[in-house]
Amino acid sequence: MRIPNIPGFDQQAFEKYFKNTGMLMMAKVGSMVIKMIVNTFVLSGYLGTAEYGILNYPMAIVVFFMAISALGLDGFVTRELVNHPEKQNSLLGTAFWMRLIAGIATLPLVYFTYQTLAHFRHQDTPINYVLIIALTSVVQAFTIIESYFQAKVQAKYVMYVQVAGNLVSAAIKLILVLLHMPLIWFIYALLFDAFILAVGYVLAYYSNKLSLADWKFDHSLALYMLKNAWPLAFSAVLVTIYMKIDQAMIEGYLGSAQLGVYSTVANLSESFYFLPVAIVTSVFPAIVYARKTDIDRYFKRLQNMYDLMVVVSLSIAIFMTFASKYIYQIAFHRHPEFWSGAPVLAVHVWAGVFVFLGSASGQYLIAEGYFKLSMLRTGVGALINIVLNIFWIPAYGIIGAAYATLVAYAVATFFILFIPKTRGQGVQMLKSLFLISLFQKAFNR
Repeated sequence: MRIPNIPGFDQQAFEKYFKNTGMLMMAKVGSMVIKMIVNTFVLSGYLGTAEYGILNYPMAIVVFFMAISALGLDGFVTRELVNHPEKQNSLLGTAFWMRLIAGIATLPLVYFTYQTLAHFRHQDTPINYVLIIALTSVVQAFTIIESYFQAKVQAKYVMYVQVAGNLVSAAIKLILVLLHMPLIWFIYALLFDAFILAVGYVLAYYSNKLSLADWKFDHSLALYMLKNAWPLAFSAVLVTIYMKIDQAMIEGYLGSAQLGVYSTVANLSESFYFLPVAIVTSVFPAIVYARKTDIDRYFKRLQNMYDLMVVVSLSIAIFMTFASKYIYQIAFHRHPEFWSGAPVLAVHVWAGVFVFLGSASGQYLIAEGYFKLSMLRTGVGALINIVLNIFWIPAYGIIGAAYATLVAYAVATFFILFIPKTRGQGVQMLKSLFLISLFQKAFNR
């Protein structure tokens, strides 16, 4: 994979680390393509704006509780498995039962949340639809197995499970469309997506001659996990609020039909968000190594990474801005009720610029040990998103939600400018955003 020619960028180092993460990237690319084609175009065209909005609304509520039920254990268990491989059965068994219990415990919370929202405004989506999707939190306890494969650097199994799961999921949805099945079948299909992945991870685990029967629950280990993983859990909840609250609020203010249109926008815009994660995962080990050996080279590599993020994200944003009208007219030529999403996509896609920069600077915060600051800026972004949506959705409709997302992402990403110890990184990102750094490199050649 050849990265754009940025002076000082170590292509050889990138290729080395890319080989270690290529499997995961392939899985994410496959998931993106399948999700965009089937979930965005096929399902929305078949169901129409109102029913497509109803299909997406349960997940907009449940995603917050899914983050809670995960307890921040995925990454934490991966780290512990690397450091203490002899505790594999205790770590996986304890984490599994903790997530299973937490998933069950969130079900009444989901019910209470729905009833509270219904008290203030009629809900187009029935409660049973929401509770069916809420069961995903329970089923996803099995995905803790992914932590084992991550710790063992066996990404190929993750790829097999994710790609196979998404192919089966897409096939099922296409069959339901061809059979002209009612909406409730697609609600069950979303739950079945989680079940497919769970079965896939279990089969992959057994294919390595391992057994879930060997897992065991350790009370002291459970307390240790809760004590140490809660910041990760809290961060995950903040991220879901930060990125998904707009969809829940649109249904509340504007109804399911407008949520259906906005869901196509979000799916298309966010389909590129795997790229910054893949790039950062590939190049950041080399950057961290430079921090230990040459601090000046460390900051130069950070600048190069920000430049790369801006080049890629601006290219996507500019292309999608001009292409959005044609994408909607071609993809939804039989469903003009979705065409109002085109100008919204032209706004929403620019939030990706800040997602790319935020992913890169987020790794810097982790490398420097600024975990609380990372949580704080996500919390600030979530708060701004909620406040702006309260005012802008009723006033401007779904394009107001897109602008709220854009502003919230921008403020959260550059929040580090207000903190003295991280201000330098904020300045580096600004130099990349306004192409100052790239022009300096071009003139200094």
